[in-house]
Amino acid sequence: MSSAFVIDPPPVVSLPVTGDTRRFAVNRIYCVGRNYADHAREMGHDPDREPPFFFMKPANSIVTDGKDMAYPNLSKDVHHEIEMVVAIGKGGANISADKALDHVYGYGVGLDMTRRDLQGEAKKMGRPWDTGKAFDQAAPCGEITPVTKCGHPAKGAVKLLVNGEVRQEGDLNQLIWNVPDTIAYLSTLFTLEPGDLIYSGTPAGVGPVKKGDVLIGSVEGLVNLNTKVI
Repeated sequence: MSSAFVIDPPPVVSLPVTGDTRRFAVNRIYCVGRNYADHAREMGHDPDREPPFFFMKPANSIVTDGKDMAYPNLSKDVHHEIEMVVAIGKGGANISADKALDHVYGYGVGLDMTRRDLQGEAKKMGRPWDTGKAFDQAAPCGEITPVTKCGHPAKGAVKLLVNGEVRQEGDLNQLIWNVPDTIAYLSTLFTLEPGDLIYSGTPAGVGPVKKGDVLIGSVEGLVNLNTKVI
């Protein structure tokens, strides 16, 4: 144990980087809610372009390197939500949309796993969504591909296969708030820091998973995400 701390510090949460032996250290995880019109509709909401809203997951909810994801406790209705993940490489506050992409290190593929039954209970009672969104292993994520290798994806297929069957399918050009606008708005609420991740929103088709399901998520031009629910 280090003499500087009364308990051992937790390990650094990190993601693999495409083409690099070094890893991307994760700081905070921000998620954009209802950022595809069809998904907003399937959740019973108006998809008009109102100001975006955000919720957070702890960094240690990341599941990486193709590891299995444990089905969480206290839920009988756990849903998949496939998303493109934006990895922030340079921090800042009040970032303008025309400068926002300068702050991006790279992109990946992530799953915003949701205990939908617990989220629904929280909504009815006017309470935060933490129990539905921020549980252990709630944020599987694949490799981060640097901008130098993939550019800044603004269009391209977003897809999730469950046991080989297409469950979700959309396109990045359907985002209500695109990546530059999302970063600009988020940076008015929080000072973004290197290592922050932004889960950019999910297309329609969210639905339940069960133990034994194999999930393969993809965003065109990025490395696939693979995980199994156990």
